[in-house]
Amino acid sequence: MTGKNLVSTFKNLVEIDSVSKNEGEVHVYLQKLLSSLDMEVVEDDSKEKTGLGGNNLIATHRGSLNKQSLFFSCHTDTVTPGNGIEVVEKEGVLYSKGETILGADDKAGIAILIEAMRRIKEEEIETGDFEFIFSPGEEIGLIGSSALDMNLVKSDYGYVLDSALEVGRVTIASPTLFMYDVNITGKSAHAGLEPEKGISCVSILAQALKNIRIGRLDAETTANIGVIHGGEATNIVMDKLLVKGEVRAIEPEVADQLIDEMKQAFEEAAQRFGGSVSINVKKMATGFHMDDNQPMMQLFIQAADALGYPVIREISGGGSDANIFNLGGKPCVNFSIGYDKIHTTDELVVISEMERAVKLVIELLKNAPVQDS
Repeated sequence: MTGKNLVSTFKNLVEIDSVSKNEGEVHVYLQKLLSSLDMEVVEDDSKEKTGLGGNNLIATHRGSLNKQSLFFSCHTDTVTPGNGIEVVEKEGVLYSKGETILGADDKAGIAILIEAMRRIKEEEIETGDFEFIFSPGEEIGLIGSSALDMNLVKSDYGYVLDSALEVGRVTIASPTLFMYDVNITGKSAHAGLEPEKGISCVSILAQALKNIRIGRLDAETTANIGVIHGGEATNIVMDKLLVKGEVRAIEPEVADQLIDEMKQAFEEAAQRFGGSVSINVKKMATGFHMDDNQPMMQLFIQAADALGYPVIREISGGGSDANIFNLGGKPCVNFSIGYDKIHTTDELVVISEMERAVKLVIELLKNAPVQDS
């Protein structure tokens, strides 16, 4: 019955549309469901400033044991096409019908937490206190978790359930991510009659690119220029050009260095040709790197070993709400929950892996250290 409950909860969740900025209905559903499981539900007032469809939700279970409190986090929004999802089950794997994403990212995580709480309640499993945190707007820039007042989170450390493939994989490092826009200004002129009277943004860009590193720079660092937009006609020297790029590095100082190099390259190139540049840099996420000595990793390894799950440590090239919690002083790692091919209409989640994740959540709570008095 419990396996059927898990799948049923997942289907109910993904059939509620919650594309980013429209998370309100699924939040109402979660509040009612969590309350029915005797969890204390608190919501903040963050949507007033985020413009998202819901506030952050924090659901607390008051346990009977004197153990360190843990938090578990998932996000409630999905990418597009995420409206009208219909779930199809084939040989123990859940898919969408094919016209939409499935929404396992991250509603598989939510269903896993709900099922873990249900089993704790039904089987009268003794635990300490723990918290479930559900945040909107993750897919469009970690917006919901970024707006969360971390003082509302009472646990000292925890786990994000939002990573792909088999349970036992754990993301121990995630990059600092910068995104940048560069507006290059030159001077227009007729390209056939008097090009020497113009200042070409293309020349500035070409010169700058000689001193900007892109691609995979090492195992933990990437840089990319993904948008170049400018020009009106082939017979006009280009006088406006927009360049958009990003930098990702596990080590924050490496990311800072690459951004400094980019700025210097564009500024020197513009000066050389007599043009100008305006550069806007935005930090989208701050990286983290955890080792086995961190309490959440010690507990994760202990729980996985008890269940016979191999522990596979991974370094991610992307960000998640884990970046925000770590930045806010709530150390955590992000572990896998069995989904794959996310953000596509081929997205899937393996039911047996979701079951393994439920067991892992419960094992983490059972093995949580005693709270110092």
